Amino acid sequence: MNPRFAWVLPVIVAVMLAALPAVLTPYTHDLVVKIAIYAVFALSLELLVGMTGLVSLGHAAFLGIGAYLTVLASGASGSASVLWLLPAAVGASALYALFVGALSLRTKGVYFIMVTLAFAQMAYFVFHDTKLGGGSDGIFLYAKPVLDVGGRAWLRLDDKQHVYYTVLAALVITYGVLALIRRSRFGHALAGIRVNEQRMRAAGFRTYGYKLAAFVIAGALAGLAGFLLAVKDGAVNPELLSWHESGAVLLMLILGGIGHLRGAVIGAVVFTLLRELFQTEALVGSLAAHWQMTLGFTIIAFVALMPHGLIGSGIRRSQRLRQPPRRPHVELPADAESTILQTRPSPEVRDA
Repeated sequence: MNPRFAWVLPVIVAVMLAALPAVLTPYTHDLVVKIAIYAVFALSLELLVGMTGLVSLGHAAFLGIGAYLTVLASGASGSASVLWLLPAAVGASALYALFVGALSLRTKGVYFIMVTLAFAQMAYFVFHDTKLGGGSDGIFLYAKPVLDVGGRAWLRLDDKQHVYYTVLAALVITYGVLALIRRSRFGHALAGIRVNEQRMRAAGFRTYGYKLAAFVIAGALAGLAGFLLAVKDGAVNPELLSWHESGAVLLMLILGGIGHLRGAVIGAVVFTLLRELFQTEALVGSLAAHWQMTLGFTIIAFVALMPHGLIGSGIRRSQRLRQPPRRPHVELPADAESTILQTRPSPEVRDA
């Protein structure tokens, strides 16, 4: 597709998703909302991994902090306002991302991965081992937030239709913001850092500040996904901050194709559907009890057959189809070269 019209397909998909609730059952409605929330989460990590080249294994911490703050700040007396609860959840995740990023970005490579994992595990045990997070059982959201302006409730997140369109709007906004960042000078600087950070420093870019800004934005977007997840489920638990969730969102990017916004969305769709499929006993029988094993084998097969992910392999295949066919290689006989040299006219003949 012509890059000038790359926005057409996402717009068509968004319009189709807007019309989808008319034909959804309660189960598929819940599944689509879950996929859209994980797509926001995967897009937030794509900013780090695909655009900046920073592989984080602790990204779930920002998801969990956004979700926990939504529940803790809501209270049990009445519905909180979306006007302050959503910025509070996103801001708390961004603030923790600023703290983690300021320290972890002083390391590189595998050390950066391990430091981000360590900070995520610290946050996990804060909610798991204290009364603040309700222990391993978590805590419940008794009154879901509302958007009340002028004495009228414009948005009620205890209504499934309102939740659906709120999540869809969040997905569209997140995708649009990241697409704009990708085309901006800031996005070009992140791409340069991903390719060769030393050369960017030599060119005068303060790469640490760029990476920290990307880390904070990614944490804020993960906090947005956490807010939506808490509103959808009405409950949170420490598993949201575990390294399993960080690994799962990284697998979404690998499945979809690292370096593509559409790949992050496709990866979230495929991973969530595969996990749902392998957990359904009616479809896979007794294997449902061992869904992690079957999911693992399936992901290994995907990575082996499509090392560039679903979107990356598709793009490479279409590029190969657009290339002109190569001329067949003709083997010349051994004496052909000497024959050609003998029949070539001498410089005197060419000059005449």
